[in-house]
Amino acid sequence: MLARLQQVTTLGGLLLAALWAWAFVRTGHPGWAAGGALLIVAGYALVLALEFALLHRVHGDDPTPRATPAQLLRAWWGEVRAAPVVFCWRQPFRSRRHPDSLPDAAAARRGVLLVHGFVCNRGLWNRWLARLREAGVPVLAVNLEPVFGSIDDYVPRIEAAVRQLHERTGLAPVVVAHSMGGLALRRWWAGQGDDTSGAARVHHAITLGTPHHGTWLARFALTPNARQMRRGSAWLRALAAREPAGRGARFTCFYSHCDNIVFPPATATLPEADNRHLPGVAHVHMADRPEPWQELLRWITPGPQRPVG
Repeated sequence: MLARLQQVTTLGGLLLAALWAWAFVRTGHPGWAAGGALLIVAGYALVLALEFALLHRVHGDDPTPRATPAQLLRAWWGEVRAAPVVFCWRQPFRSRRHPDSLPDAAAARRGVLLVHGFVCNRGLWNRWLARLREAGVPVLAVNLEPVFGSIDDYVPRIEAAVRQLHERTGLAPVVVAHSMGGLALRRWWAGQGDDTSGAARVHHAITLGTPHHGTWLARFALTPNARQMRRGSAWLRALAAREPAGRGARFTCFYSHCDNIVFPPATATLPEADNRHLPGVAHVHMADRPEPWQELLRWITPGPQRPVG
């Protein structure tokens, strides 16, 4: 569903820009033609600039160091480049480019589950999927649907994927989740728990820009899942109340003082977690940074058994 929606918006935007340019060129106004077409195609950069201005303004007493203007500018430019690649190419047209992989040699090899965030699909993870498939690592990437439903609706999809990886490999997977995907993971984990035998169902969880404590920006939310991400929402309080003590220690949480969607920055951290600050990195761009990838490799590379809780 999301891929089709983003195909329509991408192609529709390009068509509108072309029609605008054609209409004004015909009437002898090349400046209007170029300016209007540019605004239609690249106007999202202005929206991103507003988001960065807001995150800087509402930083308040957050313990994370405040981003410098230079860091904000670099993060904005990184997001300007990353957003169209993700939302206008990978997700609408290439979300099935790299299928899930459960190779014959998957037994006894740690699997990976990839969970995307709000208004995204599995295409977000194309680079990860390609590298993991090439390395022979069992990997599944889910699509969270309905796109604008409740986060609670995603529990069955995560349950099915975790179960499939465990049955194929015999091992609990590592889960990597971006943005809202981290809340979907926590909601599944709080409800499903670990095996009745006490064995962990998740070896380790890695979140990237997840609004664990909500985000200031969600005050403007309209959809059920976005409203659940408001700071101090009843849904977030109920989720935290359901989680057992020590659950945070099973997480590595990447966050940034230049995250233009999840801010103030410390809202993307968890108590007891290994919280990793990525200076100068924006929200979508975080998924293509090397640091989360290296952290994943640390947890799936064979070696001495690491504690999982």
